[in-house]
Amino acid sequence: MIEATRFNGTQMLLNPELILYVESIPDTVVTLTTGEKLYIKEAPSEIQNRFITYKRNVFGKALYEGPRMKKE
Repeated sequence: MIEATRFNGTQMLLNPELILYVESIPDTVVTLTTGEKLYIKEAPSEIQNRFITYKRNVFGKALYEGPRMKKE
């Protein structure tokens, strides 16, 4: 789950697997695969960073950094 802030200041946890897309029009709107739209304070780039961090935690850094060469 990733944290996001609603415009009334309350924190929520968002399931990143349900994110269809994030847009800035001018407020940040997260559209979920369910069709629900969430209006949040964070910028799209911040949601992107949190999504990447989430994926790294789930799948491990090796997936994103590729194989490392062994030093001999």
